[in-house]
Amino acid sequence: MPGEAQGLARPVESDTVRPAEEVLGTGRSQSAGTFRFWLADQRWEWSDEVAIIHGYEPGTVRPTTELLLSHKHPDDRDQVANTIARTVETGEPFCSRHRIIDTGGVLHHILVVGDDMRDDNGDVIGTSGYYIDLTNALEEDRRQTLDGALPELYSARAAIEQAKGALMLIYGITEDQAFRVLTWRSQETGTKLRALATQLVSEVTTLDSSMVELRTRFDHLLLTVHERM
Repeated sequence: MPGEAQGLARPVESDTVRPAEEVLGTGRSQSAGTFRFWLADQRWEWSDEVAIIHGYEPGTVRPTTELLLSHKHPDDRDQVANTIARTVETGEPFCSRHRIIDTGGVLHHILVVGDDMRDDNGDVIGTSGYYIDLTNALEEDRRQTLDGALPELYSARAAIEQAKGALMLIYGITEDQAFRVLTWRSQETGTKLRALATQLVSEVTTLDSSMVELRTRFDHLLLTVHERM
């Protein structure tokens, strides 16, 4: 069994990161959750949903870097450890796509989307964002989304396909997983899928950085694009 329970996981509450129950909605699968990481004492907080993704009952585990790494797939562990070390060293947000193994031995494909966490003076004090479980394609969500948006989907197909392509390139995920991320942001922000995709495509062309910086900038864009619509 990967890792051991250490204390209690505390729900993440923030003005910038919404509770995962608001993201997912009542009765939906626990496929996304929030996290925070403080640089000063390297302290983690998980929402209940992130604990569940890792196989823990809410309120039974206190996340630590050691615990996080114990759940990573052996082939991905060094990559995640280096990403966390870079976050501690540079203050850049913790962002990653990797595999974890939960307490029941089940493999999950995870996308971590993070952004800067700042104090009242604007100084970076950590990173906060979302864990998204991409293990399943969520065909039910796809059908529900398409059923609700079908009349406008045909005229919006180009923007949606381009936005999916950007997500696939930046995160190295499949087409179905990219669609899942788009629909997740659409549902969470109450924004129409076409409008979100169109705005995302229009802004992604302004990103001009190295691949590592591009991923960080894209994470910020993905989490904030709805605010400029």
